[in-house]
Amino acid sequence: MPRTPSFFWYELMTTDIEAARDFYAGVVGWRPEAWDGTDMSGRPYIVMNSAIRGVGGIMNQPEPMKAMGTPPAWVGYIYAADVDAATASVKAAGGSVFCEPTDIPNVGRFSVVADPQGAYFQMLHPDGPDQPPIDPGTVGHVGWHELYTTDWKAAMAFYSGQYGWKQERAVDMGEMGTYAVFSVDGQQTGGMMNKPSQIPMPVWQFYFTVEAIDAAAKRVADGGGMVLMGPMEVPNGDWVAQCRDPQGAHFALTAAKR
Repeated sequence: MPRTPSFFWYELMTTDIEAARDFYAGVVGWRPEAWDGTDMSGRPYIVMNSAIRGVGGIMNQPEPMKAMGTPPAWVGYIYAADVDAATASVKAAGGSVFCEPTDIPNVGRFSVVADPQGAYFQMLHPDGPDQPPIDPGTVGHVGWHELYTTDWKAAMAFYSGQYGWKQERAVDMGEMGTYAVFSVDGQQTGGMMNKPSQIPMPVWQFYFTVEAIDAAAKRVADGGGMVLMGPMEVPNGDWVAQCRDPQGAHFALTAAKR
């Protein structure tokens, strides 16, 4: 695991795991693999693998989430050396705890929390040996993490205080406000900004790295998803597109070339 805690696993809670499996396998190039077992509630779980290793998982939404009308969504896991202590620290810093630290047999110990502005994430101390971090530019992995929030300065202070993330710079984007870039262990990893009005609540969005953006955007549309913004070039020269999958979960793509 990285020296500094950071996102290292990503999970899609959706309404149709088979359809989502096929969609993301086609768009990102992941290789699906049924996990030998189920989650704690007996639901099937599909691991999505890059050419190197597992990147994330797909599971059916829990029934209470469906009953509340919660849309399908990607959620990220932040590594925690001590989940109990890290969860208590989040709560003490003004965050919320939705699932207290719990053991998942043969997986690890996890909790479900939200930052003080309300963006959900999970923390996990996995069982098994540590794995080295992957370069964010690696195809099939997450190349960028973006937080839409209600107070980016407070959010930056929270994640810096909890996990040691560092603000690198703040970019004035005019009417869109300020975009603050943060780094983990000296590597720029993501950004934070105050959310636009069309995003109903604070949320993390994850950018999956693909070989070329135009071809990937076409695969999104061909697979029944929707490209909501882009493709567009960003200041570092990469290309991005923001998308929605056929079940309604938002995600984004990033590529070094068009």
